[in-house]
Amino acid sequence: MPRSRSRSRSRADSITRQKHRSKHKKKRSRSSSRSRSYRNHRSRSRDRKRRHERTKRSLSSSSSSSDDELILRAKRREEEEKKLELERQRLQKQKELEEKLIEEEVARRVEELVSKRVEEELEKRKDEIEAEVKRRVEEAKRIMEAQMLEELERQRETEIENQRKLEEEERLKRKELEKIMEENNKKIEEAQKKLAEEQLKLVEEQRKMLEQKQRMEDEDQKRKRSEQEVILNKKNARPKLSFSLGGK
Repeated sequence: MPRSRSRSRSRADSITRQKHRSKHKKKRSRSSSRSRSYRNHRSRSRDRKRRHERTKRSLSSSSSSSDDELILRAKRREEEEKKLELERQRLQKQKELEEKLIEEEVARRVEELVSKRVEEELEKRKDEIEAEVKRRVEEAKRIMEAQMLEELERQRETEIENQRKLEEEERLKRKELEKIMEENNKKIEEAQKKLAEEQLKLVEEQRKMLEQKQRMEDEDQKRKRSEQEVILNKKNARPKLSFSLGGK
């Protein structure tokens, strides 16, 4: 009986200590969970050590008892230890569940509090925030206008440069075309000059041919006239015949 009361008292004390630690741990933050687990582990180690020592003392004091009683007590102790372990596991799971619920509730309340504080702060600073937003919008607008003006200026300069390059290209093309036309005109003039010279040469040859033809015609006519004169002269050189109608 004393041993049973001692074990019951020890178990009750252990449960009381666990409840006390559980209540104390619920007030702590999440960052102390590891230290709590470590303390629980040390407490369980001390309990097992104490039970082992009590078992050793019980076995040494009851060495005169029978083997059946020893076996029965060992089984009872094993069953009690199993029950204690199951109870400890149940309490541990319950504690972890409670801690999880507490953490979730704390997180929810913190989120609600933060949201409420943010809304209150936004409401208090509504005019200031609107003014700041308006200022930033105006500043962004000025920056965009300045960027647009710079872009338009760059585009204008680019167009001017492109126009200048185009005019320069056209000027070079005109110059090249004028040069080509000048060369063509020069070639045409030379060709015309050569053609005129050939035409003059041809006219001169035609003139010479006409003159030669004229000379030949003149000579031919002269020859014909000479022949006619010769023929006429021969006719004039024949004796004249006289005829008379009567006799002498």
